[in-house]
Amino acid sequence: MTTMRARSTRLGVLDIGSNTIHMLIVDAAHGAPPVPEASCKSTIRLMQYIKDDGSIRKSAVEIIIDAIDKAMEMAKEHEITQLLPMATSAIREAPNGAKILHRLEHHIGQPITVLSGEDEARLTFLAARRWYGWDAGRLLMIDIGGGSLEVAMGRDEEPSLALSVPAGAGRVTHELLPDGMADEKLLEDVHHEVKKIIEPMIEAFPTSKEPNHAVGTSKTMRSLARLAGTVRKEGGRENSMVMTRDELEDWIPRLAAISPDQRVALPGITKERTFQIIGGGVVADEIMKALNVEEVEICPWALREGAILRWLDQFGRTTLGF
Repeated sequence: MTTMRARSTRLGVLDIGSNTIHMLIVDAAHGAPPVPEASCKSTIRLMQYIKDDGSIRKSAVEIIIDAIDKAMEMAKEHEITQLLPMATSAIREAPNGAKILHRLEHHIGQPITVLSGEDEARLTFLAARRWYGWDAGRLLMIDIGGGSLEVAMGRDEEPSLALSVPAGAGRVTHELLPDGMADEKLLEDVHHEVKKIIEPMIEAFPTSKEPNHAVGTSKTMRSLARLAGTVRKEGGRENSMVMTRDELEDWIPRLAAISPDQRVALPGITKERTFQIIGGGVVADEIMKALNVEEVEICPWALREGAILRWLDQFGRTTLGF
């Protein structure tokens, strides 16, 4: 008997984040994993354009639009049939975010979904759950973005706990590490400040429940793991990247002493992450420490895949309707 893939959609996810504008194009079908066809991203580092009152400078809007134009040109070339545009913490939290959003929506010709921090946590958790399956048991997901940190935990596809705090790698760097480097004293101060920022998140976690499996998602965690992690060979599935807290803590002070320009020569540290990798590393260390997590496995899927999977669940079923 021939097995046929369900009717597919060429779908594009436009992710307007705090650090990058990213377009991911996939061949998506309900009940099947999304197959990547193309992607492009532009590094914008919105945190550099935040005023003292939290609003985004006008000059940044033109940078965002140029990046969106580049992404939409690729979407046009690949003839996508469905566009899922979404914005995260930088637009969400800016006092002039609604005004900027209106201009961006007019520019692309359709509404843009502004995700709450909890939305981000839930969608990313869904992606991680689908990747690892039910056998992973109680799953803990840690996602470090440019502007915020999301954490979620649960046994089902819908997490029992989904939380977000303003502790993204870009934000921590902008506010606490303006030179991208740190001596021992400054690094200690940054750890202390990050600990205070994540405190409400830690207080909300049930002390009686520990995860069976802890995973990290998105580029910051992947970059750190390529530097401070190891490859674990898995029987029957793809090899995985695992990062321990001990390895991470060993690398953070060494990274902090190296200029951002020099870090690009290190494994896993891409050009767009050189400046904010210390901030991301401190956030990863503090959240792992606070939740008593000794190691995380890096999940290949994150927010964009979660958005695709949620859309497929809602609208991607067969013509039979069930």
